[in-house]
Amino acid sequence: MRKNIVAGNWKMNKNLTETGDLIGELKLKLKSYTGHTEVIIAPAFTNLFYAFEELRQTAIKVAAQNMHQENNGAYTGEVSADMLKSIGIDTVILGHSERRAYFNETDAILAEKVNAALENGMTIIFCFGEKLEERKSNQHFEVVAEQLSKALFHLSEEQWKNLILAYEPVWAIGTGETATPEQAQEMHAFIRKQIADQYSADMANEVSILYGGSVKPNNAAELFSNPDVDGGLIGGASLDSESFVSIVNAFE
Repeated sequence: MRKNIVAGNWKMNKNLTETGDLIGELKLKLKSYTGHTEVIIAPAFTNLFYAFEELRQTAIKVAAQNMHQENNGAYTGEVSADMLKSIGIDTVILGHSERRAYFNETDAILAEKVNAALENGMTIIFCFGEKLEERKSNQHFEVVAEQLSKALFHLSEEQWKNLILAYEPVWAIGTGETATPEQAQEMHAFIRKQIADQYSADMANEVSILYGGSVKPNNAAELFSNPDVDGGLIGGASLDSESFVSIVNAFE
């Protein structure tokens, strides 16, 4: 049975003091949480170990926002899967549209990162999605199919057990624009069919597919009510504890 998941990507926000404050608020607000939604936060690299230590006795998991595909070497400023594992972090976000756009991460590079993460026993939140011009020119299905195929379809069914997918239409990230619930469901159903065609329907039905792109407390429940939307990868709204917890509770 696939899981409902709400993950907060904090991006380049929150220094150590601010991270502590937000974690404290989340711990308090989710202290008596009894829902069936898995909750994940992804603070900045500098605050990952602190976050892990603060949350290790709670149900809130901590993820990294990125990692390098090599285990070690002369890659100044980079962080490896082994380094993340050594501080208790076993989940990583890969393929976020901002990494693709600003740091030129290609599908080929992402396939290498996926391989490295899986070889180190990590869980991956893998992001993908079309740009506005690709949506307007009706290329969105083709683009998404290609991103999945090039980065993930070399994997075995067993390896897919460590994958969480996050569909994030680039035109809806940080813009205030959101895919309609119908658009989200249409794409998520398409994604699940691509997996079923490549592997099997049973496997496709076990994969959690999150939606990312301006999810807020006032639209989360409607988005999450779709049969193929298993939660959200939350950006801006995850930086406010009340908003984030409201989104977590949207499944209840």
